[in-house]
Amino acid sequence: MNNIKDDSGYNNARSSKYWQQLQMLAAQPWSLATLFAQDDGRATRFSTQAGPLYMDYSKQCIDETVLSNLLSLADSCDLSARIKALLQGAMVNTSEERAALHTALRLPEAAALQVGEQNVVADVHHSLAQVARLSERVRSGTWRGFSGKAITDVVNIGVGGSDLGPLMATTALDEWADTDIEVHFVSNMDGTQLDNLLKHLNPETTLFIISSKSFGTIDTLSNAKTALSWLLATAKLRTGTEDSVLRRHFIGISANGEKMSAWGIHPEHQLQLWEWVGGRFSLWSAIGLAIAIRIGMAGFKALLAGAHSMDEHFAQADFAENLPVLLGLLAVWNSTFLKVNAHTVLPYDGRLSYLPSYLTQLEMESNGKSVTQHGDHIDYDTCPILWGEIGSNAQHAFYQLLHQGTQQVSCDFIACVRRYSDTLKNTPLQQQHELSLANCLAQSRVLAFGNAAIADSVTTVSEADKYKYYRGNQLSTTLLIDELTPHSLGALVALYEHKVYVMASIWDINPFDQWGVEMGKQMAESVHYAMQQEDSGQFDTSTDQLLQHIKRFS
Repeated sequence: MNNIKDDSGYNNARSSKYWQQLQMLAAQPWSLATLFAQDDGRATRFSTQAGPLYMDYSKQCIDETVLSNLLSLADSCDLSARIKALLQGAMVNTSEERAALHTALRLPEAAALQVGEQNVVADVHHSLAQVARLSERVRSGTWRGFSGKAITDVVNIGVGGSDLGPLMATTALDEWADTDIEVHFVSNMDGTQLDNLLKHLNPETTLFIISSKSFGTIDTLSNAKTALSWLLATAKLRTGTEDSVLRRHFIGISANGEKMSAWGIHPEHQLQLWEWVGGRFSLWSAIGLAIAIRIGMAGFKALLAGAHSMDEHFAQADFAENLPVLLGLLAVWNSTFLKVNAHTVLPYDGRLSYLPSYLTQLEMESNGKSVTQHGDHIDYDTCPILWGEIGSNAQHAFYQLLHQGTQQVSCDFIACVRRYSDTLKNTPLQQQHELSLANCLAQSRVLAFGNAAIADSVTTVSEADKYKYYRGNQLSTTLLIDELTPHSLGALVALYEHKVYVMASIWDINPFDQWGVEMGKQMAESVHYAMQQEDSGQFDTSTDQLLQHIKRFS
């Protein structure tokens, strides 16, 4: 079958002969135990490295034939051209008719990228200079609250990508923090996080960052309004005025300067986003201000440099050795062809505790689509359901399902090779790290081989012991990070960003819009209005009944 080009001029993978060949290959019985028994060199062939990241994907149900067809499938949909289009600022976000230039946010200052009339690199580095200026004022103590005291606490108010990215990164890199200033994160609109936090903060020394691309997100603005009321309640008893409080205690980050100004953010404290920065890809932008405050601008720039190194690898490496391409192709093979529709991320490092939540948004908001970017209904499975947890916690939570449940689940094991090796060598902490690594490798082995993973385990389980049977054949990839640093974390996150793009290219979907989250927000406005009315009989009978129940307690 000849490839069919889509409206953008790229070939469509669905019409490729390799798609059909992969469907036939997927129908065969696949056994990891058999694959390893037949090939002593399997682990060497199905592993690769880029910078600080080493990836072993030998515990995936693939062989040379499958890999060859997956690589050919990537070529069949012009993946190289699609990567080039992404990195050069072409209109890859087709439904919103704009570029997706998160990779430009980590370009070196000496680079050049002109998109239309915009000098993207110059604009990005102007914004980074503002981030450096404001973060240094806070870190040095020259930024003062309304009573003249230096800032001790910074609260990032945002939701989605404006929260998950900086939260994940500051948590992962907290040992690089070189300031006593604490950074906190608030996202939920019900006020619980903010209420609990404000009980322990001093309004005179607390700075709020309002992070919202549109500066219209109700979740974020409702928290910001509460924070302002909290500050004013104290400031009015002293010498401050509302203008002084707004100027001394709020920074805004948005693509909408007019709304920031209307809310009361001082022009000098407004940091710019651009429409071509998607929220879930934005931690590299001014949205990363909280990161820069906590670990310093040098650390933040190292994070950007690590991501840029992965961008270059993505653009230049042969697909057979290209980590994002391989990771994306494996995900397509599992979800679309093998029908493995669940995926879990398992970091064996407490510093990466928020990485699964971050990747849940990144992958499912990007690729949770059922129509192509040209509006055609899809007849194949796209993004799997994704979740995760720190590996040692997950072992005592949902590993039961992974080992003995009825569902097949693909897994990403993530661990850092070196930790505590310099200052705490041969201490109990380093021994704990080694124990964590041992659990990471052991769990992936048992998931792959089941009872046969243990040499003296009987392969035929007796009737009395049937509850102890491990079937194995659960797919996994293991990512080892040489050492967790700002640079290596940047590379890791960029790896997953590009994985998402590879998957979307094969599936012919647009990973840069998120229309699926909009209608619920619009409906919430109508429901909220109905809550204020005596007669709310305007929805379905279930919603109307629930509203009436709520009103009885209002």
